[in-house]
Amino acid sequence: MAPKPPKSPRFTYKGDRLKPLRAFCQTARLGSVSRAAEALYLSQPAVTLQLQALEREMGVRLLERSGRRLALTREGEELYELARPLVEGLDALDGVFRERVRGLDAGELQVAAGSSTILYLLPKIVEAFRAAHPEVRLTLHNVTGAGGLDLLRSDGVDLAVGSMLDVPADLDYAPVYRFEPMLITPRDHPLADKPVLRLEDLSPYGLILPPQRLTTYRMVDLVFQQNRVPYTVALEVGGWEVIKQYVAMGLGISIVTAICLTDADRTRLAARSLADYFPSRSYGVVVRKGKYLSPQARAFTELIHPALFERGDYYATGQSDR
Repeated sequence: MAPKPPKSPRFTYKGDRLKPLRAFCQTARLGSVSRAAEALYLSQPAVTLQLQALEREMGVRLLERSGRRLALTREGEELYELARPLVEGLDALDGVFRERVRGLDAGELQVAAGSSTILYLLPKIVEAFRAAHPEVRLTLHNVTGAGGLDLLRSDGVDLAVGSMLDVPADLDYAPVYRFEPMLITPRDHPLADKPVLRLEDLSPYGLILPPQRLTTYRMVDLVFQQNRVPYTVALEVGGWEVIKQYVAMGLGISIVTAICLTDADRTRLAARSLADYFPSRSYGVVVRKGKYLSPQARAFTELIHPALFERGDYYATGQSDR
């Protein structure tokens, strides 16, 4: 008679995998069985049994002692990356469900955006959102691009609105609007009515640009360097409104994005497209990849662009096309 194949280890908790996975995630996060037990309101032996059962089921060591703490093995790191969003999602299910049932009658929405986006792009969107959902508390965080991404990653905001050139792998960016690069000068400037505008024509005049750390300055520098055209910076100053004011005063010329130009600016400034030399800038919505969008956040994005982050599955959040 042929020998029977060995039985696979029986997993005591197979009927309820959430418990051992929750114990594993808490132990990995806190580095201690005792702390995990306190967080889960269980005894230390109960947590230990769950961890041992999980390791038997997986057939590998998941945790190892490192000094006074428990650390993840390589296999443990892989399981933690898979299990943490599942455990957190199930633990948050009740709150998310109640939020969906309650809908837009209350709650809050946190949005990160830069000064230009808040000043020129969002006013009508915010106005429409407040009119449709007056009970929702809306907070706009006026932050630079890097600051907005930090808030997204830490869940300090639900979404960000702005411009992105490079999209990190952990974020989704959906561009909606596109604006041309524009040269602005005083209305009586020699370049204001020049029939054909070349990049070399800007060389004799000092530029007023945002600080070097910002994307606009870096883009201007890159284009001039690639075309081997010399240029000078007369003044560095933050804020499109300040730049436009200084240009109108005759302190220099500037290269801005068309988003900041209003009808009132046409009475004091001349604006010429530089699309032949500089790329246009897109503005859109940025979310953390895989993040659940609340009803408030989805209502806000619907005002920017309908079905912006629909992909056909319930937890869809969007796809970058850059």
